[in-house]
Amino acid sequence: MGSVSDILNEKQKHSLHSTHPHETVLAATQKMNEHSIGALLVINDEENLVGIFTERDVLRRVVAAERAPSSVHVGEVMTREVACCRPETSIDDARSIFRQHRIRHLPVVDGSGKVQGLISIGDLNAHHSNHQEVTIHFLNEYMLGHT
Repeated sequence: MGSVSDILNEKQKHSLHSTHPHETVLAATQKMNEHSIGALLVINDEENLVGIFTERDVLRRVVAAERAPSSVHVGEVMTREVACCRPETSIDDARSIFRQHRIRHLPVVDGSGKVQGLISIGDLNAHHSNHQEVTIHFLNEYMLGHT
């Protein structure tokens, strides 16, 4: 069925959005709104992944806690334990990671831990749907004898 790198290749036109642990929640959420995305990777000065900042973090750790977005830093409210995968991870294994961790965003890192991209459950579903359409097309062609 393919690997996560197939999904990343399909997304090449999209840039990877990130934030810094010292950025305010207000600035980070404005960036998320500007790009219509639900998560930002949190990267430190050494370019290492230190967390992920999601809409869920905003709701649980800022809004519900009645904290001011303009005075809270991303590093205070981000999710620190981040499930990741590698580009060679199979799509089925990635789907299992999404399901087991109950997440919607999955960073992709290489063997040295460098971020290669970010996939969402929506990306996974779109890839699956496209794959199914191609399969249906070829089966139709086969059944109608147009091979």
